[in-house]
Amino acid sequence: MQKWTYNIRMAVDSIAQRPLRSLLTSLGIVFGVGAVIAMMAIGQGGQAAIVEQMRMLGSDNLIIEPIIQQSEAEVQEDEEKEDNAASRFSPGLSMADVRAIQQVVPGVKSVSPELVLDVNVMYGGKKRSGKVIGVQNAFFEQPTFKLDKGLLFTTSQSEGAAAVCVIGHGIKTKFFAQENPIGKSIKAGKNWLTVIGVAQPRFVSQASRDELGIRDLDMDIYVPLETALLRYQDRQRVTSADLEQAASRMDRDEDKSKPLNYHQIDRLVVSLEEGADIFSTAEVVRRLLFRRHNDVIDAEVKIPEEILAQKQAATDIYNMVLISIAALSLLIGGIGIMNIMLASVMERTKEIGVRLSLGATKRDIMIQFLGEAVALSLAGGILGVMVGFGLSFGIEKLSGVKAIVTGFSIFIAFFVSVFVGILFGSFPARKAARQDPVISLRYE
Repeated sequence: MQKWTYNIRMAVDSIAQRPLRSLLTSLGIVFGVGAVIAMMAIGQGGQAAIVEQMRMLGSDNLIIEPIIQQSEAEVQEDEEKEDNAASRFSPGLSMADVRAIQQVVPGVKSVSPELVLDVNVMYGGKKRSGKVIGVQNAFFEQPTFKLDKGLLFTTSQSEGAAAVCVIGHGIKTKFFAQENPIGKSIKAGKNWLTVIGVAQPRFVSQASRDELGIRDLDMDIYVPLETALLRYQDRQRVTSADLEQAASRMDRDEDKSKPLNYHQIDRLVVSLEEGADIFSTAEVVRRLLFRRHNDVIDAEVKIPEEILAQKQAATDIYNMVLISIAALSLLIGGIGIMNIMLASVMERTKEIGVRLSLGATKRDIMIQFLGEAVALSLAGGILGVMVGFGLSFGIEKLSGVKAIVTGFSIFIAFFVSVFVGILFGSFPARKAARQDPVISLRYE
């Protein structure tokens, strides 16, 4: 043990005598380890984002969204001969579909319809844009929603289309920063609503919002679905205002390309019972909607688990490519260490001869030079961890991509740096140990 300690101490002293060269030799390891840690941090951040998105969407949920037609054009002669399915009438996504899914599709625990309406929100002389979301109480059963204070809708309030609401935490912060909103009336669009509850903050990263099309949930105002249909808008009912708007669209050519949303409901979240096959259930729901909508495909059934699994596979490939590129820096750094150690063997040939002539064994010489290589690589690994933290922090701040540095990635960095030192230091160490002491003493 004393011989090992002595040889390693000599290796460290040799490095300390050439600090600048030692630093330059370790730069490849520094940036290689830093890049690997940063790439692994990005990968962990991507994994956390996928878990967050899975939590938001629900692993046992189906999401049904309408497909809104967005293009209009004159019929060509060839198109007149096409199947009549394109001109068939579809009632769109409606409450009738909700009842049909609950009654017909096996394995369905609940169906939560949503009607999303853009409104201007006003209170106390303040105004900003927001959304009124018509929901049923099944909506509040999702794990991401928690009530901070107040109550949810009662059966009488829902059935009677009462002018009540549950506001998001952002609405409370914006309009009721200094007062309790419970019992106050807030104007959302054309209606005054009495606040009966406040939701807890629902933190959703910007990346999740962009990728999943999720809005800022804290700025939502939730009302009973019947309230939204009766007091705001029911697209299945034709009013005089709708007729006037349709006539205006006919008169203005520039408005004909605007999307026309005839669906009563903007979103359905179907929760399945435990053990139900989500893929077969999704196929049953697709066929049901296809028949109910007169063979018109105007609704899309999404499987969050499938979407996120595809994204996970793409993310894994992306991360492997990034880590492989970062690993090249470690390879280059290892080659740099081997190059400098070979040069060091040539410079210190006489020193090697003196040690051998005074009783040092070839194993001692090998331990000394291998210790130098490992010490250089390990020092580069320590600096690389610091660089990795800095890169991860910088990437997260500049690009908004979440980066999480874990203890496992730091362990891998140290393990790789030591391995690189041993791998690329072995050849110079063996070359030093094989020197002939007589020839080494006469070397100039």
